[in-house]
Amino acid sequence: MTEKKQTPSPEFSPLGFDEDIAPLPEYKAAGTTEVDFSGLLGEPLKLHEDLRSGCGGQLWPAGMVLAKHMLRYHREKLQSARILELGAGGGVVGLTVAKGCKNLKHPLYITDMVEMEPLMKYNISLNGLADRVRARILNWGEPLSQEVVDFKPDVILAADCVYLEAAFPLLMQTLKDLLELEPKATVYFCFKKRRRADMQFLKNARKAFTVTEIEDEDRPVFSRDNLFLYTFTRKDSGSSSSLSS
Repeated sequence: MTEKKQTPSPEFSPLGFDEDIAPLPEYKAAGTTEVDFSGLLGEPLKLHEDLRSGCGGQLWPAGMVLAKHMLRYHREKLQSARILELGAGGGVVGLTVAKGCKNLKHPLYITDMVEMEPLMKYNISLNGLADRVRARILNWGEPLSQEVVDFKPDVILAADCVYLEAAFPLLMQTLKDLLELEPKATVYFCFKKRRRADMQFLKNARKAFTVTEIEDEDRPVFSRDNLFLYTFTRKDSGSSSSLSS
């Protein structure tokens, strides 16, 4: 996927936005999209998009930003990580990592609600990744499954999970549970600011976790679209994950 070059934006603060200035994208008809992240993937990822099961079935911008960031900056270190994606939708971030990291030592989990399970499984099969990727149901706010507890993910991927305000406390609880489970884990968190309430989630995250904005060479571009990229780690973790920027 080719990106247009833009001049760098001035310094910004996401907490400074006052209005709901980022409209939701137009819904697409069902179909399959191919993306190679400006050549970072030798063979493009195929992602089937289908909104019949919910808005997670569409390719959203924060997923593209996070997937590209992980390929560009963390590809080698991810090979030995225990990776879990939250709110995966069609699975763009997790599947991109699995496709770009040929020698993963552990299975990679993509998770979402039961409605999204068929689409996650379809996209795993579409890309020939059944040997590396597992689709699982993970409802935010509910106790983690024994499978996840045993897996102890140390890299958590979350893109475009800040969407429904009613789900914010549930998402926060799941993030806390995951970082309690593996204190040295790192959450890579990318979201698009669409409304004032979205920043309340970030304020609450700063109270619960150490929140660090991630450097990325594309930041002047994606920040213009109100996209923000952070890591969350436990405040008392002592040392951060080996993947931390």
